[in-house]
Amino acid sequence: MPNGGLITETNSQYYAGAQGFVVTAVAGQNDFTFTFNTTLILGDPDPAQTDYALNNFKLYTSADGITYTEYILPYTLVVQGNGNSTISITAVGGIPQNNVLVCQLKTIDGGSFGNRDAYGVTTEQNYGSYSYLKLRDVINNFIVGYVGKDKLIPDVKRSDIIFHAKRGLQEFSYDTLKSVKSQELTVPHTLSVILPQDYVNYVRVSRIDQLGVQRIIYPSNNLTTSPYELPIQDSLGVPTQDNFEDNLESTSITEERWKNANTNLISQNFNFGLYNEGFDWAGYNWGQGGMWYWNWGEQYGMSPQYAQYNGWFNMNEREGKVSFSSNLVNQLIVLEYISDGLAYDLDSRIPKLAEDALYAYILHAIISTRINQPEYIVQRLKQEKSAKLRNAKIRLSNVKLDEIVQVMRGKAKWIKR
Repeated sequence: MPNGGLITETNSQYYAGAQGFVVTAVAGQNDFTFTFNTTLILGDPDPAQTDYALNNFKLYTSADGITYTEYILPYTLVVQGNGNSTISITAVGGIPQNNVLVCQLKTIDGGSFGNRDAYGVTTEQNYGSYSYLKLRDVINNFIVGYVGKDKLIPDVKRSDIIFHAKRGLQEFSYDTLKSVKSQELTVPHTLSVILPQDYVNYVRVSRIDQLGVQRIIYPSNNLTTSPYELPIQDSLGVPTQDNFEDNLESTSITEERWKNANTNLISQNFNFGLYNEGFDWAGYNWGQGGMWYWNWGEQYGMSPQYAQYNGWFNMNEREGKVSFSSNLVNQLIVLEYISDGLAYDLDSRIPKLAEDALYAYILHAIISTRINQPEYIVQRLKQEKSAKLRNAKIRLSNVKLDEIVQVMRGKAKWIKR
């Protein structure tokens, strides 16, 4: 239950994604304020409208607190500055006395008040939210703690703080924060998947085998490429232009050859006939087992960087896609990537373990860009910023002693030949 501390949601809000009101007013009630950590989003209250799918919640009413039906009459939503959301029922008299109104965030199973059909995920995104702060909270806390009379920053525009906070979050996201996102995708027959909307750089691409085990897919940097421009040339090799004097372009022959390539010829995963070429099969008795494998592993000169079965991927910057080698068609892959942390503007989340480092970054950024600031103060703030950033990296590295011990146990084994 919420108290005077930092937890603001009830157990029902956090675990079930639901908050309810029992109407006590004799004349009914029209306005209801919900205090989820998740901001409510309203597209349209009418299920018959297209924008209804944009809602991240549903309203349910009940006359007895047992049987619930979805409330689909017109209502409006106002999001307050503190993130709370007020829903106004426009019907005359609102919700009658002794009736119950429940706001249910969308969940995987439909929630406790719906028909349990899957219709979205909002509640699950709220889980674990206590370990994070929203960017707007960081900005508000910074103003309280660092701006004002007798403080290092007497006065500053909120827009300046927002700018430096966003820049700090971007820089932290690349190598400090837990900003790695992932998508589970299936490689289509085109052998390309579209980059995520908030993609900045990739971390890892993996193939998921039948056991659910992650198999690393390596970049094809030394094997192939995706040309950025594809001009059509005349017989002399000169690029040709259209009526608007722009170069005519064709499809990529390089990419087409890569899609049709036999990857076994690259990975050296030859069949037995090719692998043991030249071996004397005369008189071999299959029933007695064993001579054919003598050559296995003795193919001298193979390149270890290519001797793997998982395939390769290539970043196609021209099309904004990730392209894969031909042996990965219809395979399940997981794309892990870095975002800059600003995809959701001021609702972006910052780990509390890095909160102090972000304050130090903003403070140094503001002071260092002002004129007539003592250099010793600028340098002190720069050192504090670096020290707190280093502490944040250590905290977020999530190194656990038990996990290190478990890995090191295997180091006691003798390596035999």
